Amino acid sequence: MTLVITSPAFTHEGPIPRVYTCQGKDISPALAWSGVPAGTREGTNDWKRTGYGGPCPPIGRHRYFHELYALHVVLPDLRQRTKAQLEQAMKGHVLAQPVVMETYQEE
Repeated sequence: MTLVITSPAFTHEGPIPRVYTCQGKDISPALAWSGVPAGTREGTNDWKRTGYGGPCPPIGRHRYFHELYALHVVLPDLRQRTKAQLEQAMKGHVLAQPVVMETYQEE
């Protein structure tokens, strides 16, 4: 089965509704995934925490990515590492990596 990530709140490459941003209620959009191997864990995000942190662009239209990684190993505790360090640790262990991209522009 293929790992897939989707949201009923927006479409791939479509706009993010304001309610999911710092200008709205900053609530997490519903995300769904299928085809996930057993034992998948949650990591920290760009906001330095687990869970959702909505778009908050300074000016203009920006792209935002929801990425999901399925690995064939459990990584050691990397503590609070950067995305680049996490990607390096995952190198060679990624079974699937679906992405959904949305856009948002401050109103």
